[in-house]
Amino acid sequence: MNIQEIYKLAIEIGIKNDFRPKEQIEKHLKRIEDKYQKFSKEEKEIFDTERLVNPYIDSRIHFDAGVKNIKRVLAGIDIDSAELMIATYQNNHNPKNKIDAVIAHHPVGKALADLSDVMHLQADVLAMYGVPINIAESLMQVRISEVSRGVNPENHFKEVDSARTLGLSLMNVHTPADNMVAKFVETKLKKDNPEYVGDILKSLLEIPEYKEAAKRGSGPVLFAGSPDNRVGKIALTEITGGTSGNDKMYEKMSQAGIGTIIGMHMSEAHVKEAKRAHINVVIAGHISSDSLGMNLFLDELEKKGIEIVPCSGLTRFSRINKKK
Repeated sequence: MNIQEIYKLAIEIGIKNDFRPKEQIEKHLKRIEDKYQKFSKEEKEIFDTERLVNPYIDSRIHFDAGVKNIKRVLAGIDIDSAELMIATYQNNHNPKNKIDAVIAHHPVGKALADLSDVMHLQADVLAMYGVPINIAESLMQVRISEVSRGVNPENHFKEVDSARTLGLSLMNVHTPADNMVAKFVETKLKKDNPEYVGDILKSLLEIPEYKEAAKRGSGPVLFAGSPDNRVGKIALTEITGGTSGNDKMYEKMSQAGIGTIIGMHMSEAHVKEAKRAHINVVIAGHISSDSLGMNLFLDELEKKGIEIVPCSGLTRFSRINKKK
């Protein structure tokens, strides 16, 4: 596989694991296409045409070094110049085990600049859980604007420039991997059918990435509620969709009948509002959840004969051998 094929696979897998129907995603892309066709020549010159085919614009190729047959990739949660130098050192000192490409989870470059764009996904998912779409969209728009302003001053292309200088292919897989986490955890919880909040914690600890995180001091934890509380309706609204949503959403979620939220991370302001809305909050873990999503994606590359070299907080657990 080359990096273009890996990128295409990531988008396909993201769509397959999206909580939204494929038809809804295609309709979203069609609306963007229709708007693009009405743009002036000047507007089209600066428009990011990746938006026409990629519903997860926080995931993309940042530099393609032209390797036609990628056999070994360095993969991590956060990739910056340090990890790129590790790959370069490896290639210079052990060329028999050359790193052909580097794959990050968290966005860099244009993907970081566009992080807020994927947050619209959260409104769609909240609507699926019973929050009226007009309320979900209105509250999410406030938070999307905050995130957009927050990432605006970042030095987005620092890592991209390093990859280009070193001649290393670089891409990142963010929301597609997060979609895989959400679907994986949802499937497990449906199978385990937890009655009490404490049962959710036990269920999560049966997943290798979360068990390893617990050993490292950052395993699944309860941020709001009690282990003895009954779970009610479980919502995985804070696993995918860019980053944290609007903390004013919890009141609306409670009114929609949601009893327990599963998330990756949560600010104190969000915890306070969740408690006020009487919602149980189970935080599965940030880097551990990111590792789970990346592992599920990287397994697909491993199936195609690509060797995975983990770095930067990625706890690698392959599920390939277990399926044989």
